Amino acid sequence: MSRIASVDAWEVLDSRGSPTVRVRVETPDGSGTFTVPSGASTGAHEAVERRDGGDRYGGQGVRDAVAAVREELAPVVCDRDATDQRAIDAALVESDGTADLSRCGANAVLGVSGAVAHAASAARDVSIYEHVAGLAADDTRSADPGALPLPMVNVLSGGLHAEGGIEIQDFLVIPAGAGSYSEALETVRGVREAVRRRIVDAGHRPLVADEGGFAPPLAGIDDAFDLLAAGVRDAGHEPSREDVAFAVDVAATHFYDEASGTYALDSVDHRLDAEGMADLVARWTDERPLVSVEDPLAEDDWDAWTTLHDRIGDDVQLLGDDLIVTDADRLDRAIERGAANAVLVKPNQAGTLTRAIDVVRAAQRNGVAPIVSARSGETCDATIADLAVGLDAGQIKIGSLARSERLAKYNRLLAIERGIGRYARPTFGGGR
Repeated sequence: MSRIASVDAWEVLDSRGSPTVRVRVETPDGSGTFTVPSGASTGAHEAVERRDGGDRYGGQGVRDAVAAVREELAPVVCDRDATDQRAIDAALVESDGTADLSRCGANAVLGVSGAVAHAASAARDVSIYEHVAGLAADDTRSADPGALPLPMVNVLSGGLHAEGGIEIQDFLVIPAGAGSYSEALETVRGVREAVRRRIVDAGHRPLVADEGGFAPPLAGIDDAFDLLAAGVRDAGHEPSREDVAFAVDVAATHFYDEASGTYALDSVDHRLDAEGMADLVARWTDERPLVSVEDPLAEDDWDAWTTLHDRIGDDVQLLGDDLIVTDADRLDRAIERGAANAVLVKPNQAGTLTRAIDVVRAAQRNGVAPIVSARSGETCDATIADLAVGLDAGQIKIGSLARSERLAKYNRLLAIERGIGRYARPTFGGGR
Protein backbone atom coordinates (compact mmCIF):
# COMPACT_ATOMS: atom_id res chain seq x y z
CA MET A 1 0.00 0.00 0.00
CA SER A 2 1.28 3.45 -0.94
CA ARG A 3 -0.85 6.21 0.54
CA ILE A 4 -1.25 9.54 -1.22
CA ALA A 5 0.47 12.26 0.80
CA SER A 6 -0.30 15.36 -1.26
CA VAL A 7 -1.95 16.61 -4.45
CA ASP A 8 -1.07 19.82 -6.28
CA ALA A 9 -2.25 21.37 -9.54
CA TRP A 10 -1.34 24.34 -11.69
CA GLU A 11 -2.17 25.92 -15.03
CA VAL A 12 0.03 25.16 -18.07
CA LEU A 13 -0.42 25.63 -21.83
CA ASP A 14 -1.35 23.01 -24.42
CA SER A 15 -0.29 22.71 -28.06
CA ARG A 16 -2.66 25.50 -29.12
CA GLY A 17 -1.32 27.83 -26.42
CA SER A 18 -4.53 27.42 -24.43
CA PRO A 19 -4.53 26.81 -20.68
CA THR A 20 -4.91 23.31 -19.31
CA VAL A 21 -4.51 21.51 -15.99
CA ARG A 22 -1.40 19.72 -14.74
CA VAL A 23 -1.62 17.66 -11.53
CA ARG A 24 1.08 16.09 -9.36
CA VAL A 25 0.40 13.39 -6.79
CA GLU A 26 2.99 12.51 -4.13
CA THR A 27 3.31 9.29 -2.15
CA PRO A 28 6.14 8.19 0.18
CA ASP A 29 7.19 5.67 -2.48
CA GLY A 30 6.97 7.78 -5.64
CA SER A 31 5.21 10.63 -7.37
CA GLY A 32 3.40 11.15 -10.65
CA THR A 33 2.37 14.00 -12.93
CA PHE A 34 -0.35 14.11 -15.58
CA THR A 35 -1.35 16.90 -17.99
CA VAL A 36 -4.87 17.03 -19.41
CA PRO A 37 -5.47 17.53 -23.19
CA SER A 38 -8.39 19.34 -24.80
CA GLY A 39 -10.38 18.91 -28.00
CA ALA A 40 -11.60 21.35 -30.66
CA SER A 41 -13.96 18.89 -32.31
CA THR A 42 -15.88 17.96 -29.16
CA GLY A 43 -18.97 15.81 -28.86
CA ALA A 44 -22.05 17.15 -27.10
CA HIS A 45 -22.17 14.15 -24.76
CA GLU A 46 -18.59 14.03 -23.50
CA ALA A 47 -17.47 15.03 -20.01
CA VAL A 48 -17.31 18.81 -19.59
CA GLU A 49 -14.18 20.85 -19.02
CA ARG A 50 -14.29 23.69 -16.52
CA ARG A 51 -13.18 27.04 -17.95
CA ASP A 52 -13.00 30.34 -16.09
CA GLY A 53 -14.72 32.65 -18.56
CA GLY A 54 -14.04 36.38 -18.45
CA ASP A 55 -11.29 38.19 -20.35
CA ARG A 56 -8.24 36.24 -19.28
CA TYR A 57 -7.02 33.88 -22.06
CA GLY A 58 -10.23 34.69 -23.91
CA GLY A 59 -12.24 32.97 -21.19
CA GLN A 60 -10.25 29.73 -21.52
CA GLY A 61 -8.34 29.94 -18.24
CA VAL A 62 -8.47 26.96 -15.86
CA ARG A 63 -7.74 28.56 -12.49
CA ASP A 64 -11.13 27.42 -11.20
CA ALA A 65 -10.39 23.83 -12.23
CA VAL A 66 -6.98 24.08 -10.54
CA ALA A 67 -8.67 25.38 -7.40
CA ALA A 68 -11.13 22.47 -7.54
CA VAL A 69 -8.21 20.04 -7.53
CA ARG A 70 -6.48 21.71 -4.61
CA GLU A 71 -9.51 22.50 -2.47
CA GLU A 72 -12.09 19.81 -3.25
CA LEU A 73 -10.48 16.77 -4.87
CA ALA A 74 -7.19 16.64 -2.99
CA PRO A 75 -8.88 16.02 0.38
CA VAL A 76 -10.91 13.22 -1.23
CA VAL A 77 -7.86 11.25 -2.35
CA CYS A 78 -5.22 12.07 0.26
CA ASP A 79 -4.41 9.13 2.54
CA ARG A 80 -5.94 6.67 0.06
CA ASP A 81 -3.97 3.81 -1.47
CA ALA A 82 -2.67 5.13 -4.80
CA THR A 83 -2.75 1.66 -6.33
CA ASP A 84 -6.53 1.39 -5.85
CA GLN A 85 -7.35 3.37 -9.00
CA ARG A 86 -10.97 2.22 -9.26
CA ALA A 87 -11.87 3.27 -5.72
CA ILE A 88 -10.11 6.62 -6.10
CA ASP A 89 -11.82 7.38 -9.41
CA ALA A 90 -15.20 6.44 -7.93
CA ALA A 91 -14.55 8.83 -5.03
CA LEU A 92 -13.60 11.62 -7.46
CA VAL A 93 -16.81 11.14 -9.46
CA GLU A 94 -18.89 11.04 -6.29
CA SER A 95 -17.26 14.22 -5.02
CA ASP A 96 -18.05 16.06 -8.24
CA GLY A 97 -21.64 14.87 -8.05
CA THR A 98 -22.61 15.40 -11.72
CA ALA A 99 -22.89 12.87 -14.54
CA ASP A 100 -20.71 14.95 -16.87
CA LEU A 101 -18.24 16.09 -14.18
CA SER A 102 -19.12 19.71 -14.92
CA ARG A 103 -19.06 20.96 -11.31
CA CYS A 104 -15.37 20.45 -10.61
CA GLY A 105 -14.60 19.98 -14.29
CA ALA A 106 -13.57 16.87 -16.19
CA ASN A 107 -10.17 18.50 -16.65
CA ALA A 108 -9.78 18.66 -12.86
CA VAL A 109 -11.04 15.12 -12.23
CA LEU A 110 -9.00 13.51 -15.01
CA GLY A 111 -5.91 15.41 -13.93
CA VAL A 112 -6.06 13.77 -10.51
CA SER A 113 -7.00 10.37 -11.94
CA GLY A 114 -4.07 10.36 -14.36
CA ALA A 115 -1.56 11.62 -11.82
CA VAL A 116 -2.65 8.92 -9.36
CA ALA A 117 -1.88 6.24 -11.97
CA HIS A 118 1.59 7.68 -12.53
CA ALA A 119 2.27 7.88 -8.80
CA ALA A 120 1.12 4.30 -8.32
CA SER A 121 3.33 3.00 -11.12
CA ALA A 122 6.28 4.86 -9.62
CA ALA A 123 5.52 3.42 -6.19
CA ARG A 124 5.33 -0.09 -7.68
CA ASP A 125 8.49 0.56 -9.76
CA VAL A 126 6.79 -0.55 -12.98
CA SER A 127 6.03 1.24 -16.24
CA ILE A 128 2.69 2.90 -16.82
CA TYR A 129 1.72 0.31 -19.42
CA GLU A 130 2.45 -2.52 -16.98
CA HIS A 131 0.46 -0.76 -14.28
CA VAL A 132 -2.49 -0.18 -16.64
CA ALA A 133 -2.44 -3.82 -17.71
CA GLY A 134 -2.86 -4.77 -14.07
CA LEU A 135 -5.72 -2.31 -13.61
CA ALA A 136 -7.54 -3.86 -16.58
CA ALA A 137 -7.03 -7.48 -15.54
CA ASP A 138 -10.11 -9.55 -14.73
CA ASP A 139 -11.37 -13.12 -15.07
CA THR A 140 -11.07 -12.92 -18.87
CA ARG A 141 -7.82 -11.00 -19.18
CA SER A 142 -4.38 -11.43 -17.66
CA ALA A 143 -2.29 -8.63 -16.20
CA ASP A 144 0.22 -8.92 -19.05
CA PRO A 145 0.69 -5.89 -21.35
CA GLY A 146 -0.44 -6.20 -24.95
CA ALA A 147 1.23 -5.43 -28.27
CA LEU A 148 2.52 -2.23 -29.85
CA PRO A 149 -0.47 -0.58 -31.56
CA LEU A 150 -0.89 -0.03 -35.27
CA PRO A 151 -0.64 3.75 -35.84
CA MET A 152 -3.36 5.66 -37.70
CA VAL A 153 -1.50 8.79 -38.85
CA ASN A 154 -2.89 12.15 -39.97
CA VAL A 155 -1.42 13.51 -43.23
CA LEU A 156 -4.03 16.00 -44.50
CA SER A 157 -6.39 18.15 -42.43
CA GLY A 158 -9.52 20.22 -42.91
CA GLY A 159 -12.60 21.02 -40.85
CA LEU A 160 -12.17 22.45 -37.36
CA HIS A 161 -8.54 21.32 -37.19
CA ALA A 162 -7.56 23.55 -40.12
CA GLU A 163 -10.21 26.28 -39.85
CA GLY A 164 -10.89 26.38 -43.55
CA GLY A 165 -10.63 24.29 -46.69
CA ILE A 166 -12.59 21.11 -47.16
CA GLU A 167 -15.03 19.97 -44.50
CA ILE A 168 -13.52 16.52 -43.83
CA GLN A 169 -11.43 16.89 -40.71
CA ASP A 170 -8.61 14.39 -41.25
CA PHE A 171 -7.23 12.18 -44.00
CA LEU A 172 -4.98 9.51 -42.50
CA VAL A 173 -2.78 6.66 -43.63
CA ILE A 174 -2.51 3.27 -41.97
CA PRO A 175 0.74 1.35 -42.69
CA ALA A 176 -1.00 -2.01 -42.90
CA GLY A 177 1.93 -3.79 -44.54
CA ALA A 178 4.54 -2.89 -41.91
CA GLY A 179 5.94 -5.73 -39.87
CA SER A 180 6.81 -3.71 -36.78
CA TYR A 181 5.90 -0.45 -35.10
CA SER A 182 9.19 1.22 -36.05
CA GLU A 183 8.75 0.09 -39.66
CA ALA A 184 5.23 1.54 -39.60
CA LEU A 185 6.59 4.97 -38.60
CA GLU A 186 9.25 4.79 -41.31
CA THR A 187 6.56 4.03 -43.90
CA VAL A 188 4.37 6.92 -42.80
CA ARG A 189 7.32 9.32 -42.68
CA GLY A 190 8.06 8.53 -46.32
CA VAL A 191 4.44 9.10 -47.34
CA ARG A 192 4.19 12.37 -45.40
CA GLU A 193 7.38 13.74 -46.95
CA ALA A 194 6.18 12.76 -50.43
CA VAL A 195 2.90 14.59 -49.87
CA ARG A 196 4.83 17.59 -48.59
CA ARG A 197 6.97 17.68 -51.74
CA ARG A 198 3.87 17.62 -53.93
CA ILE A 199 2.33 20.49 -51.99
CA VAL A 200 5.51 22.57 -52.36
CA ASP A 201 5.91 21.66 -56.04
CA ALA A 202 2.34 22.89 -56.63
CA GLY A 203 3.43 26.31 -55.35
CA HIS A 204 1.86 26.12 -51.89
CA ARG A 205 3.38 26.51 -48.44
CA PRO A 206 3.30 23.28 -46.38
CA LEU A 207 1.21 24.75 -43.56
CA VAL A 208 0.08 22.38 -40.83
CA ALA A 209 -3.12 22.20 -38.80
CA ASP A 210 -3.71 21.50 -35.10
CA GLU A 211 -2.61 17.85 -35.27
CA GLY A 212 0.31 18.40 -37.65
CA GLY A 213 -1.45 17.37 -40.86
CA PHE A 214 -0.91 19.51 -43.95
CA ALA A 215 -3.71 21.90 -44.88
CA PRO A 216 -3.16 22.81 -48.56
CA PRO A 217 -5.83 24.47 -50.69
CA LEU A 218 -7.95 21.68 -52.14
CA ALA A 219 -10.92 21.96 -54.49
CA GLY A 220 -12.71 18.95 -53.05
CA ILE A 221 -12.64 15.69 -51.13
CA ASP A 222 -11.53 13.58 -54.09
CA ASP A 223 -8.53 15.88 -54.55
CA ALA A 224 -7.43 15.06 -51.00
CA PHE A 225 -7.71 11.33 -51.66
CA ASP A 226 -5.79 11.74 -54.93
CA LEU A 227 -3.01 13.70 -53.24
CA LEU A 228 -2.74 11.04 -50.53
CA ALA A 229 -2.59 8.23 -53.12
CA ALA A 230 0.06 10.06 -55.13
CA GLY A 231 2.16 10.53 -52.02
CA VAL A 232 1.90 6.84 -51.16
CA ARG A 233 3.11 5.88 -54.65
CA ASP A 234 5.90 8.47 -54.59
CA ALA A 235 7.10 6.89 -51.35
CA GLY A 236 7.39 3.48 -53.04
CA HIS A 237 4.19 1.94 -51.71
CA GLU A 238 0.82 0.99 -53.08
CA PRO A 239 -2.39 2.57 -51.79
CA SER A 240 -4.16 -0.63 -50.79
CA ARG A 241 -5.65 -2.40 -47.80
CA GLU A 242 -2.56 -4.64 -47.68
CA ASP A 243 0.18 -1.98 -47.95
CA VAL A 244 -0.79 1.62 -47.08
CA ALA A 245 -4.50 2.01 -46.40
CA PHE A 246 -6.56 5.16 -45.84
CA ALA A 247 -8.77 6.40 -43.01
CA VAL A 248 -10.89 9.53 -42.65
CA ASP A 249 -12.29 11.48 -39.73
CA VAL A 250 -15.37 13.14 -41.21
CA ALA A 251 -16.50 14.88 -37.98
CA ALA A 252 -19.90 15.24 -39.68
CA THR A 253 -21.68 16.74 -36.67
CA HIS A 254 -19.80 19.98 -37.28
CA PHE A 255 -21.31 20.58 -40.72
CA TYR A 256 -24.70 19.07 -39.91
CA ASP A 257 -27.73 21.39 -39.90
CA GLU A 258 -30.13 19.94 -37.34
CA ALA A 259 -33.02 22.15 -38.44
CA SER A 260 -33.04 20.78 -41.98
CA GLY A 261 -31.48 17.39 -41.23
CA THR A 262 -28.84 17.95 -43.91
CA TYR A 263 -25.06 18.00 -44.22
CA ALA A 264 -23.63 21.21 -45.70
CA LEU A 265 -20.79 19.97 -47.89
CA ASP A 266 -19.71 22.96 -49.95
CA SER A 267 -17.02 20.80 -51.57
CA VAL A 268 -19.72 18.76 -53.35
CA ASP A 269 -21.70 21.97 -53.95
CA HIS A 270 -24.93 21.02 -52.25
CA ARG A 271 -26.52 19.74 -49.06
CA LEU A 272 -26.92 16.03 -48.47
CA ASP A 273 -29.53 14.27 -46.36
CA ALA A 274 -28.51 11.23 -44.29
CA GLU A 275 -29.04 8.87 -47.23
CA GLY A 276 -26.97 11.09 -49.50
CA MET A 277 -24.18 11.28 -46.92
CA ALA A 278 -24.22 7.49 -46.62
CA ASP A 279 -24.05 7.21 -50.43
CA LEU A 280 -20.98 9.45 -50.45
CA VAL A 281 -19.22 7.42 -47.74
CA ALA A 282 -20.11 4.15 -49.48
CA ARG A 283 -18.61 5.51 -52.72
CA TRP A 284 -15.38 6.33 -50.91
CA THR A 285 -15.15 2.80 -49.53
CA ASP A 286 -15.82 1.34 -52.99
CA GLU A 287 -13.30 3.51 -54.82
CA ARG A 288 -10.52 4.02 -52.28
CA PRO A 289 -8.47 1.71 -50.02
CA LEU A 290 -10.46 3.12 -47.11
CA VAL A 291 -10.51 0.88 -44.05
CA SER A 292 -11.76 3.26 -41.33
CA VAL A 293 -14.41 5.99 -41.40
CA GLU A 294 -14.86 8.07 -38.25
CA ASP A 295 -18.01 10.06 -37.45
CA PRO A 296 -19.47 10.03 -40.99
CA LEU A 297 -22.88 11.03 -39.61
CA ALA A 298 -24.21 13.28 -36.85
CA GLU A 299 -23.62 12.28 -33.25
CA ASP A 300 -27.30 11.54 -32.49
CA ASP A 301 -28.44 10.17 -35.87
CA TRP A 302 -28.53 6.59 -34.56
CA ASP A 303 -30.78 5.21 -37.31
CA ALA A 304 -28.52 6.53 -40.05
CA TRP A 305 -25.44 5.04 -38.38
CA THR A 306 -27.11 1.62 -38.21
CA THR A 307 -28.18 1.82 -41.85
CA LEU A 308 -24.67 2.79 -42.96
CA HIS A 309 -23.14 -0.05 -40.93
CA ASP A 310 -25.51 -2.53 -42.58
CA ARG A 311 -24.55 -1.12 -45.96
CA ILE A 312 -20.74 -1.12 -45.75
CA GLY A 313 -20.39 -4.14 -43.45
CA ASP A 314 -17.50 -5.03 -41.18
CA ASP A 315 -14.71 -4.86 -43.76
CA VAL A 316 -14.51 -1.16 -42.91
CA GLN A 317 -14.20 0.29 -39.41
CA LEU A 318 -17.24 2.46 -38.73
CA LEU A 319 -15.63 4.41 -35.92
CA GLY A 320 -17.63 6.26 -33.29
CA ASP A 321 -16.05 9.29 -31.64
CA ASP A 322 -18.72 11.99 -31.20
CA LEU A 323 -21.29 9.18 -31.35
CA ILE A 324 -19.88 7.29 -28.32
CA VAL A 325 -17.57 9.84 -26.58
CA THR A 326 -15.79 7.14 -24.55
CA ASP A 327 -19.01 6.58 -22.62
CA ALA A 328 -19.97 3.06 -21.53
CA ASP A 329 -23.72 3.63 -21.87
CA ARG A 330 -23.41 5.06 -25.38
CA LEU A 331 -21.10 2.19 -26.32
CA ASP A 332 -23.73 -0.27 -25.11
CA ARG A 333 -26.33 1.51 -27.21
CA ALA A 334 -24.08 1.40 -30.29
CA ILE A 335 -23.48 -2.32 -29.81
CA GLU A 336 -27.18 -3.04 -29.28
CA ARG A 337 -28.18 -1.11 -32.39
CA GLY A 338 -25.29 -2.26 -34.55
CA ALA A 339 -24.40 1.37 -35.13
CA ALA A 340 -20.59 1.05 -35.06
CA ASN A 341 -17.92 -1.62 -34.99
CA ALA A 342 -15.10 0.53 -33.60
CA VAL A 343 -14.81 3.11 -30.82
CA LEU A 344 -12.39 5.97 -30.33
CA VAL A 345 -11.12 6.14 -26.74
CA LYS A 346 -10.16 9.55 -25.33
CA PRO A 347 -9.65 9.62 -21.55
CA ASN A 348 -10.68 13.26 -21.26
CA GLN A 349 -14.06 12.45 -22.84
CA ALA A 350 -14.61 9.93 -20.06
CA GLY A 351 -13.19 12.00 -17.22
CA THR A 352 -11.34 9.23 -15.36
CA LEU A 353 -8.84 6.57 -16.25
CA THR A 354 -11.15 3.86 -14.92
CA ARG A 355 -13.99 4.93 -17.19
CA ALA A 356 -11.69 4.84 -20.22
CA ILE A 357 -10.38 1.39 -19.26
CA ASP A 358 -13.92 0.09 -18.85
CA VAL A 359 -14.90 1.30 -22.32
CA VAL A 360 -11.92 -0.47 -23.89
CA ARG A 361 -12.65 -3.69 -22.07
CA ALA A 362 -16.37 -3.59 -22.96
CA ALA A 363 -15.46 -2.99 -26.61
CA GLN A 364 -13.04 -5.91 -26.64
CA ARG A 365 -15.58 -8.26 -25.05
CA ASN A 366 -18.13 -7.36 -27.73
CA GLY A 367 -15.92 -7.53 -30.81
CA VAL A 368 -15.71 -3.76 -31.21
CA ALA A 369 -12.26 -2.42 -32.12
CA PRO A 370 -10.91 0.21 -29.66
CA ILE A 371 -8.60 2.94 -30.95
CA VAL A 372 -6.86 5.00 -28.27
CA SER A 373 -6.71 8.63 -29.37
CA ALA A 374 -5.07 11.96 -28.65
CA ARG A 375 -6.89 15.32 -28.83
CA SER A 376 -6.25 18.29 -31.10
CA GLY A 377 -5.18 20.39 -28.11
CA GLU A 378 -2.44 18.10 -26.81
CA THR A 379 0.53 18.23 -24.46
CA CYS A 380 3.81 16.35 -24.29
CA ASP A 381 2.25 13.95 -21.80
CA ALA A 382 2.63 10.50 -23.39
CA THR A 383 0.28 8.51 -21.15
CA ILE A 384 -2.02 7.41 -23.99
CA ALA A 385 0.90 5.53 -25.59
CA ASP A 386 1.22 3.39 -22.45
CA LEU A 387 -2.56 3.09 -22.26
CA ALA A 388 -2.76 1.61 -25.76
CA VAL A 389 -0.12 -1.00 -24.93
CA GLY A 390 -1.35 -1.79 -21.44
CA LEU A 391 -4.91 -2.35 -22.70
CA ASP A 392 -3.80 -4.16 -25.88
CA ALA A 393 -6.00 -1.76 -27.83
CA GLY A 394 -4.39 -2.68 -31.14
CA GLN A 395 -4.58 0.79 -32.72
CA ILE A 396 -3.66 4.35 -31.81
CA LYS A 397 -4.49 7.73 -33.37
CA ILE A 398 -2.08 10.47 -32.27
CA GLY A 399 -1.90 12.94 -35.14
CA SER A 400 0.80 13.54 -37.73
CA LEU A 401 4.53 12.92 -37.52
CA ALA A 402 5.09 16.55 -36.60
CA ARG A 403 4.99 18.79 -33.51
CA SER A 404 6.52 17.75 -30.23
CA GLU A 405 3.21 16.96 -28.49
CA ARG A 406 2.59 14.26 -31.15
CA LEU A 407 6.16 12.99 -31.38
CA ALA A 408 6.39 12.57 -27.59
CA LYS A 409 3.82 9.78 -27.88
CA TYR A 410 5.27 8.19 -31.03
CA ASN A 411 8.70 8.25 -29.39
CA ARG A 412 7.34 6.76 -26.17
CA LEU A 413 6.05 3.82 -28.22
CA LEU A 414 9.51 3.45 -29.79
CA ALA A 415 10.93 3.19 -26.27
CA ILE A 416 8.31 0.62 -25.28
CA GLU A 417 9.12 -1.36 -28.44
CA ARG A 418 12.62 -1.98 -27.07
CA GLY A 419 11.06 -4.11 -24.33
CA ILE A 420 8.02 -5.50 -26.15
CA GLY A 421 8.51 -7.14 -29.53
CA ARG A 422 4.85 -7.86 -30.18
CA TYR A 423 3.15 -5.70 -32.79
CA ALA A 424 -0.57 -5.59 -33.50
CA ARG A 425 -1.64 -6.71 -36.95
CA PRO A 426 -4.35 -4.71 -38.70
CA THR A 427 -7.77 -5.27 -37.15
CA PHE A 428 -10.17 -3.59 -39.52
CA GLY A 429 -13.86 -4.01 -38.91
CA GLY A 430 -15.43 -5.23 -35.71
CA GLY A 431 -12.15 -6.14 -34.05
CA ARG A 432 -11.44 -8.88 -36.58
